[in-house]
Amino acid sequence: MTTAIDASTVAFIDALPKVELHVHLVGSASIATVLELSRRHPGSGVPTTEEELRSFYTFRDFPHFARVYRAVNQLVREPEDVATLVLGLARDLAPQGARYVELQVTPYAHHVVGMPMREVTEALDLAARRSLAEHGVEMAYIFDIPGEYGEEAAKITVEHALQEPPAALVGFGIGGIEQERPKYRDAYRSAFSAARAAGLHSVPHGGEMSGPETIWEVIEGYGAERIGHGINCLADPRLVAHLRDTQLPLDVCPTSNVCTGQIAHIEDHPLPRMLEEGLYVTLNSDDPPMFATTLADEYRVAAEVFRFGKSELAQLARNGVRASYMAEDRKRSMLTEIDGLLAGA
Repeated sequence: MTTAIDASTVAFIDALPKVELHVHLVGSASIATVLELSRRHPGSGVPTTEEELRSFYTFRDFPHFARVYRAVNQLVREPEDVATLVLGLARDLAPQGARYVELQVTPYAHHVVGMPMREVTEALDLAARRSLAEHGVEMAYIFDIPGEYGEEAAKITVEHALQEPPAALVGFGIGGIEQERPKYRDAYRSAFSAARAAGLHSVPHGGEMSGPETIWEVIEGYGAERIGHGINCLADPRLVAHLRDTQLPLDVCPTSNVCTGQIAHIEDHPLPRMLEEGLYVTLNSDDPPMFATTLADEYRVAAEVFRFGKSELAQLARNGVRASYMAEDRKRSMLTEIDGLLAGA
């Protein structure tokens, strides 16, 4: 049952310094940006009116979401489009109190439309500099493999990460349809091994649309240091114990899980139980415009639906800061600011 939150809590959420650790480049595109691109590239299959686009974003299940995501991704055809998406995200996040973002970029998607690695990297570098200068948002990047595309996608992603990395590249991941991964197991393990050897952090998706076995695979096979989603971990008590003992962070995106059909109703989301089990959870938006949400909205959901108070909301914000790969001095500064805000609340 949803409970209205008071003005004091709304103000607290708005003022709370935040990080966004799980958001995708294409999925971050606002309705206005997607309309601009779809009108620029007619015949793409992506609607060119706002009403049709909002209907297009009503997802039946994860495979349907993946098809819609691919269609929108095909609108990103030039390096300038990549930079526009990054800057649009920084612009959208700054008023929400976001200071730092780890943005998931899928190099393979840009490769298949003919963008050279160097040009994509230059666009990402330019956008990171402008995001900080113009919006006060520090942008870091995670390169992720689209998991249903197999060996070629793994090869292209790791080559880009190792040969032409943007300056702010911090991590290596994998997304897409989890059920497709087993057939490419060796290729994916090899790609993560190479990325980790080069100093990149392992931040794969796991346990979003499949069970605990996928989470075990990213832990044991990919050396996961942080996991995207992980919501199905509760089905395996041994896994829960491992996650609790290691405090391996799980980047949770409640509204996303409902919109893609992984959770039937927001009230049924396992986030509260995950916290009760002592798991390390961060709060994120995933693909915010596609799911009609924002990072700040996810904190409001936590307050309205899960009835988290200011101390619980502050702890989620702290978790995000500590689980991030930003510089340690910046972490300390943000944590001090969060503590000060809570003390004065």
